[in-house]
Amino acid sequence: MKVKVRYFAGVREMVGRSEETFEVPEGATVRDLLGILSEKYGAPIRDYVFAKSKEEISPNLNFLVDGKNIVMINGTETPLYDGCAFAIIPPVGGGIR
Repeated sequence: MKVKVRYFAGVREMVGRSEETFEVPEGATVRDLLGILSEKYGAPIRDYVFAKSKEEISPNLNFLVDGKNIVMINGTETPLYDGCAFAIIPPVGGGIR
């Protein structure tokens, strides 16, 4: 099945593109996809998306499946499905001065 991955800010700079499509096996989860991304892009992405333990994702990032935060679904065990869009959103700063 195909999953579109969208990258923003620093992640976009690390991978050199704003989006790409991956072919993943049926039943793949967010954790599986993060593993695929880590294999393709190596330590920079792996160290960015995973916490120090490498078992948990970074609490500073938001991971979305079709615009819904995976924290509100099933975390890294959130299932992916054909045609879904996955996004890695870094923290955003700013505000009123």
